Amino acid sequence: MVKKLGRPKGRFTQHRRIERLQEILTKHPKGLSLYELADHLGVTVRTMRRYLKEVEKDFDFEKSRPRSGAQLWRIRASEIPRKVELRRTQAYALLAARRLFEPLRGSALFDEIDMAINKLLNFAQRPGRGPNAGLADARLEDRFLYLPHAPKNYMQKTEELDDLFQAVSDLRPLSMIYRQGDKKSEERVTIHPYALVMHRDSIYAVGLHVEKDEIRTFVLDRMRDTEASATDRFELPEDFSIDEYFQGQFGIWRSDESHQVVIDFDAQAAQFVRMRVVHPSQRLQLMSGGGVRLTMQVGNLIPVRTWVLEWGARARVVEPPELVEMVTQELDEALKNYARPLKDKPTERKPKKAKKRATS
Repeated sequence: MVKKLGRPKGRFTQHRRIERLQEILTKHPKGLSLYELADHLGVTVRTMRRYLKEVEKDFDFEKSRPRSGAQLWRIRASEIPRKVELRRTQAYALLAARRLFEPLRGSALFDEIDMAINKLLNFAQRPGRGPNAGLADARLEDRFLYLPHAPKNYMQKTEELDDLFQAVSDLRPLSMIYRQGDKKSEERVTIHPYALVMHRDSIYAVGLHVEKDEIRTFVLDRMRDTEASATDRFELPEDFSIDEYFQGQFGIWRSDESHQVVIDFDAQAAQFVRMRVVHPSQRLQLMSGGGVRLTMQVGNLIPVRTWVLEWGARARVVEPPELVEMVTQELDEALKNYARPLKDKPTERKPKKAKKRATS
């Protein structure tokens, strides 16, 4: 049976090409010819040349030509990947966070992470040493876990996610159609994505909006028709720090405005508030009756409003006045929904009776 050459089956991103070529050339330190490399990857020589040009952007190769024979390619000794040694407890600690990546499932990025996780699993599942080997740590990787609160399903956004990841990792401009917050208008924009961020199991990009020349936060949910540039690249600003955009529990954003927010929590909620750091600037003060007052400096008040409403009667906004108004208005609208009778009730569809066939 003749082996068919061409593009390898399944996802074969630039990162996977680099990893696969590393594996092959590491096993052949004396080098391989272009034809041998193409045969190992199951691609044509022409495709192999293109792969090597891409990989040469990230790795140094040495080329040698024996007195008789084809030119050989090999990885420079300093570029050969070194092993990372982990203790069993370190492997378990990393495995505990593996569910964090569930929203990425279906993307090439998830495939890469999954390969690393499987290597950790194989290591962790080997029996340890000592008298309790295989007993105390039995299936510990399934008993020590981080469970996402409500992970999003990005299976319909895997192409956009792959493009975004490539643009971030390779510092490539990303073109896309982006839907605005009103969920109606869309525009074609180009961004320089500086960072990819997972927050509350949602995926964001922080980067430069090229047309408006300002740094913004972009939500993956609103992206479509994405394309990472194949030729252009951008430079990451030296003063860029993602910490400037991380506002604790209130999301990934940056605002020129600053509001002092003061919220009082009753005794029932106080024990939970004291256990959490919802914002880097927060300060807590004990109140009579066992309650606690939280003070913090934030920019965008919208996510704070949503957070306060989650506490129900256990929390009360003291300041600023605009946040008090936002919360009370939301509560008033909610009460109106319960004050008026339901107009439209769901109707139950009765199963259709099967038609009797006429007999001749």
